[in-house]
Amino acid sequence: MTDKTIHIAGFRLRATDGLILFTLSFFSILALLFYPSVQGWWMLIIKNIVVGAVYLALVFSSEKIAKKFPRFFLRVVAVTLAYAYLFGAVDKLQLILQGQWLDAYVMDAEQYIFGVQPTLWLQHITTPPLTEWMMFAYVIYVPMYPMLCGLIYYLRGDVAMEDYLFTLGFTNILCDIGFILFPVAGPMATIGDLYTVPLKGYAFTFFGELMRSNVHFVGGNLPSPHTAAATIMWVMAYRYHRPTFYVLTPVVLSLYVSTFYLRYHFVTDAVVGIVVAFIALLIVPFLVKAWDRLADKTVGAPPMP
Repeated sequence: MTDKTIHIAGFRLRATDGLILFTLSFFSILALLFYPSVQGWWMLIIKNIVVGAVYLALVFSSEKIAKKFPRFFLRVVAVTLAYAYLFGAVDKLQLILQGQWLDAYVMDAEQYIFGVQPTLWLQHITTPPLTEWMMFAYVIYVPMYPMLCGLIYYLRGDVAMEDYLFTLGFTNILCDIGFILFPVAGPMATIGDLYTVPLKGYAFTFFGELMRSNVHFVGGNLPSPHTAAATIMWVMAYRYHRPTFYVLTPVVLSLYVSTFYLRYHFVTDAVVGIVVAFIALLIVPFLVKAWDRLADKTVGAPPMP
């Protein structure tokens, strides 16, 4: 990763900042170009502008903080909330190209490969203890995101943390683009009435269903951002703290299965999400080099302290 920054209007921007601001602009352009197909397109553009302004304010504020933990905390909060917003912002853009959900193609392919609909077949082995473990693997992804970031930061420093944040962000954005190129509504939206065995569990099942009803939206399925981001976290743990990699191994492998066992995704979504993560890992070094060349062209852009 790089510690080079670009100076724009008094702001010193890292590669992660450039990625976030570029994506906000890109989504706004898509909303404008395809406005007849985007409900509330003008409001989406306004929200993107406001989020960009708030994000820049947080970046500027974090630059002024000398203490290590508050600076880290503000940085992680700003980046994490920006990525979460981008995931929600793509919701309105999913059908601008295809105009319809393409779940039938995914289900036909899986029927051909497996001879059954996997998410329906899994009802044969659905039990409360297994559901609870799968929900644990699915939900633990949320705190794992900042906790691993903090571990990397305190063990390996600022540049390693930016490597983690940038790679995760780029992977998430590739998933967002996938939602637009091949929109899939998801199992519950498409065949929800065919499930006859309820997903009963305990505490983590409660939180998982809370996420389903309050955070998830129809779509956002192919590629699975859950499996994609989890793969990046797993690789980053291997890169920066090998013991954590081994601890995360059963959790990440279970998370892969949980995405379709819990009916959040089709099997195809999960597999493509993993593939997208490795594609992102291949592309990121080239993006970083491009950022470095751009930074070298700016005047007076010293590395971040």
